[in-house]
Amino acid sequence: MPDSLELKKNCNFAILNKYMQIYRKILILTVLCLVCGLASQASRGELYENFCCFSAVQEHFSSDSFKKPKKNSPYTSSKSNNKKVTFETFEQNYERACYYYEKQSFLTAARIFEELYPLSLGTPRADTILFLFADCYYQNRDYEMAAFHFKEYANRYTASPRAEEAYFNAIRSISMLSPDYSLDQTETYYVIEEIENFVRLYPNSRFMPNCNKLLDEMRDKLAKKSYEILKLYYVTENYASVQVLARNFFKEYAYSQYADDAYLILVKNNFEYAQHSVEKRKVERYNACIEAFKTMEINHPYSSLLVEARKVADEAQIRLTKKENISNKKLKNNEDRLKKE
Repeated sequence: MPDSLELKKNCNFAILNKYMQIYRKILILTVLCLVCGLASQASRGELYENFCCFSAVQEHFSSDSFKKPKKNSPYTSSKSNNKKVTFETFEQNYERACYYYEKQSFLTAARIFEELYPLSLGTPRADTILFLFADCYYQNRDYEMAAFHFKEYANRYTASPRAEEAYFNAIRSISMLSPDYSLDQTETYYVIEEIENFVRLYPNSRFMPNCNKLLDEMRDKLAKKSYEILKLYYVTENYASVQVLARNFFKEYAYSQYADDAYLILVKNNFEYAQHSVEKRKVERYNACIEAFKTMEINHPYSSLLVEARKVADEAQIRLTKKENISNKKLKNNEDRLKKE
């Protein structure tokens, strides 16, 4: 009997001890939640960092969580933890930058090249670092910075075999900044100017076909902008302004793909201008319509727009003939009246 009583006491004590442990855990959890709710952001960060540190220690001593460094990267070992670029670590960081460049991690490579370049000035590595640094920006589509550094390379290392390529890459970068034809075309004019300078410096360049292609693209964009302005003035019935704009257009872009469209607008504009003019100016403006068509026919004999332009010019000729007949008839009547008198 005493043994059973003792056993019963032990069981009750074990159950009570278990419940006390559960109660303590609930109490601790409640206090932690209250502390986390009232603590500042910095305090929560510290608690989290402490928890992470504790977890890291557990993982470090856990055989299941131990990880070996990656074999495909030579920069994951503890020896390369010091990434500060100095004269002492120059070669190591240069290799790191080239490694990231080859792996197409251009932002990382650019950051290292940027730190290496001031230390490399006066050494054989300087021009290579600047060229790769500029190319990192280009590959990352930061064309403004790429253009700046490629142009800097071309101006600084004129004797380098890569100076020609750097200059062309600067031009190509600027061309990527050229906006849609409807926007301001400052960059487009700048590209054309730089291409002309490039041709003077390197008349036998291997990049000449690329330059010609870029030049055609930039001029075509300017021609389209000029044509769209011309069309806008015609649609809004600014007939006198259309004549001036058309003259300027043909002076600059007579051989563009929009030239025959511009001629058609000029023919139609002059016809409508004559219709809205006073009588004494109609003959002059109908004649201008016919002259514009004849010029179009000479310069663009195979244009599909000639049919439409001819119809307008023929109508102008018919109206002009009628006016001439009326004028001749009036003149004859006056002569007859004078004879009778």
